[in-house]
Amino acid sequence: MPKRSSLILWLALGTVYVVGGSTYLGIAIAIETIPPFLMLAIRFAVAGAVLFGWEVVRGGRGFRLPSGREWRDSAIVGTLLLGIGNGFVGLAEETVPSGIAAILIALIPAWFAVLGWIYFREPLPRLVLVGIGVGLAGVVLLVWPFGDGANSIDLFGVAILLVAPIGWAHGSIYSARRAVLPARPLMATGLQMLLGSVALFLEAGLTGELGRFHLGAISASSLAALVYLTVIGSLVAFNAYAWLLRNAPLPLVSTYAYVNPVVAVALGSLILSEPVTPRTLVASAVIVAAVAMIVTARSRMARAGEPSEPAGREPQTALAAPRAFASDRTDNQRRSAGGVNDAPLPRSLSREPAPRP
Repeated sequence: MPKRSSLILWLALGTVYVVGGSTYLGIAIAIETIPPFLMLAIRFAVAGAVLFGWEVVRGGRGFRLPSGREWRDSAIVGTLLLGIGNGFVGLAEETVPSGIAAILIALIPAWFAVLGWIYFREPLPRLVLVGIGVGLAGVVLLVWPFGDGANSIDLFGVAILLVAPIGWAHGSIYSARRAVLPARPLMATGLQMLLGSVALFLEAGLTGELGRFHLGAISASSLAALVYLTVIGSLVAFNAYAWLLRNAPLPLVSTYAYVNPVVAVALGSLILSEPVTPRTLVASAVIVAAVAMIVTARSRMARAGEPSEPAGREPQTALAAPRAFASDRTDNQRRSAGGVNDAPLPRSLSREPAPRP
């Protein structure tokens, strides 16, 4: 690989590594003075409008609005990925440290394995079953109230963080196997962001966020975090991720599944002084090891020709954090437009392996 191409590859991968982990920190800062559902609704409305508008301008006279089916399926996918997948992460971070949130979300590959077995009777290799068991043990070690006050974690917030990736996994599976989405990748992603933001605005209204929100109460740090999440998290990192899927080996791209939680824990500790106890470190290592087991086994399944989970983030996507990354390109994705040497681009946020906040 030429030196310049190698440099670009590592810059893109570094962007996904750092931004993917830093979005958890960004959410924690943004929701200090902006309610979580409302903050994420604004983030994805702006990012989605930019992508949608870009496609309108680029399409010129040949631009075609999405069909009714594409609007409907984009709304379903956007609601599951952003309304539940990302929205619940924001809600949980009101009471759960950002680093802990990232560690729990990293278990998304386990949900893909379980849902693949439930819905499609996809096999669960022994290594996947061991990984799921190890991951559950890591979660228990992380959140169980052993009497360590420094390690006390809000269990309701933990429960929300266990629901969030279920929404993301369902949205990803529906996107890859059932949904009819716009063929142009940026149009598909922009439409999902816009419609996902509608779901988030509705959640903000139902939870009373709109009534208690005051524009003048927004702090400079929260506003800066919102801008960072919108521009860097939802636009820059997504395009870096899309470029990697076209130009880098998928096993290399998938390493961000293990790096993002480490980055999130480190940033939460350094910037927000979130406690990192020995138990947190051990539990985090156990969960990351479980993710590695599951991703490795699922990748082997894909190489052997077995069906696997829909291909992979946060950036998102918007965003979208780690499941067993882009190991299976579906027919929908093969029909996607564009890319270097006509390689397919991700057509939706579900190409990310996890709800990247």
